[in-house]
Amino acid sequence: MPEIVSPPYSYRDDAAVPAFDDSKPLFVFDGVCVLCSTGVRWLMQVDRKGRVNVAAGQEPLGQALYRHYGQELDGSYLLIAGGRAFTASRGYLELARILGGPWQLFQVFALLPEGWRDWAYDVVARNRYRWFGKSLHCALLTDEQRARLI
Repeated sequence: MPEIVSPPYSYRDDAAVPAFDDSKPLFVFDGVCVLCSTGVRWLMQVDRKGRVNVAAGQEPLGQALYRHYGQELDGSYLLIAGGRAFTASRGYLELARILGGPWQLFQVFALLPEGWRDWAYDVVARNRYRWFGKSLHCALLTDEQRARLI
């Protein structure tokens, strides 16, 4: 389910979701997954302008958003952009659009059938702990990067 069908900004009406700054996209990730933490570290390095906020799925905000959208943390990350939620390959295409510049070249993958893209994403997601391991929450982030978590 690459885009989660829900009214835009529906989380604002959910008392279980803590208020957060949604003026920027929010990338919610698995903070104990080495692959995921490494990806967020990379995102923070390339997003020097701070266009995207990040939150760990194990934190109260992340947990509430996963519950709100009926998603499992073990299944995928969440990208909340413009009040809409995305996962899997569609979310990464949206993230490339948000980052702009050379990252928009990844839009070429939109030419592949979504089922193929999501199949490849799912294979990695299902095996990420076995292939890449787990770490302490956000252990791969620097102190400066950890300070950007919301």
